[in-house]
Amino acid sequence: MITYSSSGGSNSTSKQSLRLNINPNTTILNSFGQSMCLCCLQKGMRVNVIADSRMTRSIPPQSNAILIMVKSSLPQPFPPQRPLPPQRPLPPPRPLPPQRPSSTTTGQIIFIDFDENYIITSDRNNMNNQTRFNITNTTTFTNRFGLPIRFRNLQPGQMVRITHANFQTASIPPQTTAFNVQQL
Repeated sequence: MITYSSSGGSNSTSKQSLRLNINPNTTILNSFGQSMCLCCLQKGMRVNVIADSRMTRSIPPQSNAILIMVKSSLPQPFPPQRPLPPQRPLPPPRPLPPQRPSSTTTGQIIFIDFDENYIITSDRNNMNNQTRFNITNTTTFTNRFGLPIRFRNLQPGQMVRITHANFQTASIPPQTTAFNVQQL
């Protein structure tokens, strides 16, 4: 959850809140541009955020976080006992790779077509909630440890987590493009 100031029409500002949904594609960087884990983020930190422009109409609104950059950490509860030695300046951060807007779905494979290159999954709790994921030449496949596998290693009945495009067709079942399929 982040809070930010929003300027109004008559030179007034108001506090707004936004719930950020974090997913495996979210990049989190510290103030030096180095990668950091989600568990290191703490209440009170100042951050710059790049989020998906699409938001829910809930209160507070929600959006998928693409990039979180920590501007400043929390103040230290106790000052260090002795000054720290000067550190060499860090090299400039490397540019971020272009991000494809994506979502993640977890489901059970109910059908695979290796000739037409698609997978149909369903929600374990609702077999009628099905989605067709189209496989492209750039789709990657990993096992539960994140190691690469082949498309042909997948089988109906397996649980998978699929990172896919945010769009989907209005067909039944809806279709979208899979970026990564991970066995669970």
